[in-house]
Amino acid sequence: MSTFTLHDLETRVHERAAASPEQSYTRKLIDKGVAHCAKKLGEEAVETALAAVAEDREHLIGEAADLLYHLLVVLEARGVRLAEVEAVLAARTAYSGLDEKAARKGG
Repeated sequence: MSTFTLHDLETRVHERAAASPEQSYTRKLIDKGVAHCAKKLGEEAVETALAAVAEDREHLIGEAADLLYHLLVVLEARGVRLAEVEAVLAARTAYSGLDEKAARKGG
């Protein structure tokens, strides 16, 4: 099993965001704006969902990797750190999933 983590990927995305667009796909994405990055994230989300339904394990794994990468690009483009997202997730663990979801919807 790999020791590569989402934090490692976040660091890589951050480093690649500082590179030139001639050398970095991440920089090219960010240079096209948050809306473009978000569109790519949405496309990857759909592809991941379709791979899950198709019951193709290897395809799902590949699409999930793409989805996580594009999510981190969007977060980078908006100046949001993975630790901030993790903090929200940690806070939500104080409730059951159903209770937490009901609380977000106002009851």
